[in-house]
Amino acid sequence: SAQIADLQQKLLDADSGDRVKQRWDSIATILEAKCALKYLLGELVSSKVEKSKLESSLQQSEADCSDIQKLLTEERNHLTELEAEFQTQLLVQEQHHQEKVKCNRWK
Repeated sequence: SAQIADLQQKLLDADSGDRVKQRWDSIATILEAKCALKYLLGELVSSKVEKSKLESSLQQSEADCSDIQKLLTEERNHLTELEAEFQTQLLVQEQHHQEKVKCNRWK
């Protein structure tokens, strides 16, 4: 039954597509042509507005992405600095430990 429903929907879609094509093909008067042109211009304006909104959204997303990448780079640099400090502190601690061990041997 799912396949039947799918086929029925495809037939309906094909019929509506054919109707739209027939409707455009059957324009016979200036008034019909004006109405069709008015409709098409309205669709064009709507498309341009939507395109503008999408471009603006894309630019904002790109700016956000750039900000996040900068923040990530800063955090990586900070992490590298912390790791270097940790390694330095670890080396100092090891040296202190070695000195204590040497001092304890002499006692």
